Amino acid sequence: MQQLLSLEYIVSILLSGISLGGQLALIAIGYTMVYGILRLINFAHGDVFMVAGLLGIYITAAVPIYIAIPIVILITVALGFFIERAAYKPLRSAPRMSVMISAIGVSYLLQNTATYVTGGQPMTYPTIQLLNKTVNIAGTPIKLVVLLTPVLVLLLIVLLTQIINRTKIGMAMRAVSKDFETSRLMGIKVNTVISVTFVIGSALAAVGSILYFSTYPGITPTAGAMPGLKAFVAAVFGGIGSIPGAVIGAFLIGICETIIKGLPSAWDVSVFSDAFTFALLIIILTCKPTGLFGEKATDKV
Repeated sequence: MQQLLSLEYIVSILLSGISLGGQLALIAIGYTMVYGILRLINFAHGDVFMVAGLLGIYITAAVPIYIAIPIVILITVALGFFIERAAYKPLRSAPRMSVMISAIGVSYLLQNTATYVTGGQPMTYPTIQLLNKTVNIAGTPIKLVVLLTPVLVLLLIVLLTQIINRTKIGMAMRAVSKDFETSRLMGIKVNTVISVTFVIGSALAAVGSILYFSTYPGITPTAGAMPGLKAFVAAVFGGIGSIPGAVIGAFLIGICETIIKGLPSAWDVSVFSDAFTFALLIIILTCKPTGLFGEKATDKV
């Protein structure tokens, strides 16, 4: 009990939870933006995050890290753009179930391709010296990535908010999210808006992968599945379609999960850290299906 109340323990748990929450938030924003416009759960988004991690391993083996990071982000953005054009655009007028099945198919395609390329063997993310430096806070050694993550996440969210609220493409994204067909009739290039949405989501997933795998360096072909599911839960928790809701949901899940994992081993409850996330999803869907900040939608006849 003294360990739970110690300042070092509290600081370590809170900072680690906030860092994990920030990493999940970058993935969750991609889910919530795509859903806000297409009403589509992009199940392949977590695997795009995984591919970004693998790209980081292979590209840093060939070029210095400061060159590799922009290349990883650009290739991940290109992958997100290609997925939207190849797998989702042809199904624009198809039933939502068809698009969802396509998303699941893309997810498994990325996982199987990664298995083929890596041989299914676990791989280790390269060490980024700046992010892995250790600093002492309240007597607790903390990696710099843990401190930089929430700051970088907040800066990216502010930048994204400015894009959405103050640019023409942002205005078009808001219009399309409100009324798809009317936006098209008003001359908005809906396909361009959707592509930009996937580009932004993929770029954030690439940044999230750098931060996440710098903290948890082991990567397998299924490494994006659990973070992707947790980010999806965060988006639902906050109200899917709401960017602030997704961010707040991610931070809450990250902190709660870290607290559960940090409980004494004698309590033997750390195994339930993942189960907690999905139990939370069930509770939210039962009590408030629209999430904390979601708006109740009415179907037009």
